[in-house]
Amino acid sequence: MNGKLTTSGSSYPARLEKSKDLADIFEVVKDAVEAQLGLSRGGLMLGIAELGGRPDSWIGGFYPVATNIIVMNRGPMNRILREQPELYKSYCFHILLHEYIHTVGYMDEALTRRRALEISDRLFGKDHLATKMAADIGQFFPYLTYALPQEPPEDLDMELVRGFDRSCASYIC
Repeated sequence: MNGKLTTSGSSYPARLEKSKDLADIFEVVKDAVEAQLGLSRGGLMLGIAELGGRPDSWIGGFYPVATNIIVMNRGPMNRILREQPELYKSYCFHILLHEYIHTVGYMDEALTRRRALEISDRLFGKDHLATKMAADIGQFFPYLTYALPQEPPEDLDMELVRGFDRSCASYIC
């Protein structure tokens, strides 16, 4: 692991802007983490599920330790896409970056947040939405929270995103 983060090229904002779906955004995330931390992990899946939330708190996503899945909260994603679509790609990048950093071995939440901010700042600059989200996600409320408290369902109805971790796909000819 690199002890020091490095600065990379300016192609990251353009790549994020050109991304068409969550799999494209995740490829930017993986490249960013490899370039900045020298770490990578393949074979991950993405699940989308309603995780609930409250007016003053929310869950963007989570990584169940020792698994190969990242789960993102459907509610905030759908609300952002519907009400503030210009935030969507940066929001998804931020949540996927944070959870992907967990998958490569960072379990401490405060350190993971710092790494997400450092990576975003170095690759996107301090004025980019992804960096602003990493610095203070709270400034984007109420688009991430729930107007009324919503408890997570007892049964996690999770939709798996097909073709999510593209660079790890194998093909049979």
